[in-house]
Amino acid sequence: MAKNENAKSTRTERRERVGIRQWVYGILASVCCVLFSIWTGYYAVLIMIPVFIDIYITKYVNWSGWKNAKNPHVRKMLEWVDAILFALIGVYIITTFFCQNYQIPTSSLEKSLLVGDFLCVNKMSYGTRSPMTPFSFPLVQSNFPIIGTKSYLEKPQLEYKRFPGLGKVKRHDIVVFNYPSGDTVAMKQTNRDYYIMIKEYGRSQVENNENQFGEIAYRPVDRRDNYVKRCMGLPGEIIEMRNDSTFIDGQLVHDAENMQLVYAVQTEGTALTATLLDELGISMEDRRDIGSDELPTDSLTIARLGLENVNNNGGFLYTNVPLTKEKIEKLSKKPYVKKIIKYNEFLKRKGEVGGVKYYQPSIYPIDYERYCMPGDYPATWIPAKGATLKFDTDIDYKVAAYRRCIKNYEGNEFEYKDGKVYINGQQADSYTFKYDYYFMMGDNRDKSLDSRMWGFVPEDHIIGQPMVVWLSLDKDKGWFDGKIRWNRLFTKGNKQ
Repeated sequence: MAKNENAKSTRTERRERVGIRQWVYGILASVCCVLFSIWTGYYAVLIMIPVFIDIYITKYVNWSGWKNAKNPHVRKMLEWVDAILFALIGVYIITTFFCQNYQIPTSSLEKSLLVGDFLCVNKMSYGTRSPMTPFSFPLVQSNFPIIGTKSYLEKPQLEYKRFPGLGKVKRHDIVVFNYPSGDTVAMKQTNRDYYIMIKEYGRSQVENNENQFGEIAYRPVDRRDNYVKRCMGLPGEIIEMRNDSTFIDGQLVHDAENMQLVYAVQTEGTALTATLLDELGISMEDRRDIGSDELPTDSLTIARLGLENVNNNGGFLYTNVPLTKEKIEKLSKKPYVKKIIKYNEFLKRKGEVGGVKYYQPSIYPIDYERYCMPGDYPATWIPAKGATLKFDTDIDYKVAAYRRCIKNYEGNEFEYKDGKVYINGQQADSYTFKYDYYFMMGDNRDKSLDSRMWGFVPEDHIIGQPMVVWLSLDKDKGWFDGKIRWNRLFTKGNKQ
């Protein structure tokens, strides 16, 4: 009886200590809970309202009773456990529903976004995607570093759902998304596209040679690697590239201001020095691709290559020099620079002179032979939600181009035999898509692994839009030699 009276007295004392601050906290937490439920449709979360009210106001349950532990070591340990759990829950909620950190690992968006840029990605830009793999460790995408084990539980898998957002994906938006072709990975070569390796080595070699390729693993949509590219093609459009220019439904569209192509640079014989390459902002990684050749002395050949005859010889030619419009203007003012030509155009001319043709390797769909000249991409229709694809003409091509959308992304059984298409065991003359798809490309156009190689990005793979560059580190510089790019800090992430 005495114990009950003491417990009741303790609860009464806790309630009497409730002040205005606790009331504000309790009401604020409850309102946030209601708003979150309305936004997401997760109405089961409303069960937390009585918990918040009791924590801050009524105090029937002694939620912090562990603080009264008599053993100071136990009390200290519990304090750490409490702080860590609170931090992990907070990080999980923030990174799952609101924003996420992302570091630019490759040069595919140079010079709009640079290698070493750290981005804050706004997940609400296009509507936050509900967690598909709910049980995962925050801040780890697929595997724990060093130990290499999965950072998530494969089950349960929830259906794709997107909450109301601030807008839709528009052309020229820089978008962060899960790499669609990353549904299957060879664990010892995770940086390479599984399907391209299948084409190069053969399926049996990749799947049975664990020493070289490792275990073959499947990854859920939201656990696939994060990529960032610029959206150039929208659902239902036909995208095409001609001579490094992009066309949508036959109409020329402008490219990003800082789009970068590789060029052939002719000099009178003067070398492109390291100082000049620094001035042009060309990274050490890109410099490794720059080649140099002495040009022929035959004036007719030089003219056919689109170059200048310098003192009865062709001077010197540097190939694969990455430049933007601004850098071209800067370089062309150098007195020793005689000609700057798009390298893709130079390859075409070189092929005409030598009687050969240069083709791009591994364009999408990679298992359908389409010969494509450098700087070009054949006209390709981008699937749209509700649009119907008919298997009446060009069936081989349509199967190659859209099989992955129908099978891998939209979850249907797909078979093609004897010239006929079978979907979910039934012969099909057409298919209606349930997702919108997007065509993503890098601004570093000639050095970007993008939709031209691995195909379309389904809407359920879209994560969000870069909001701000909060840190930028130059991997080619030291900490006391300009490693931090101060001029990029807190600049806009979605650069046009």
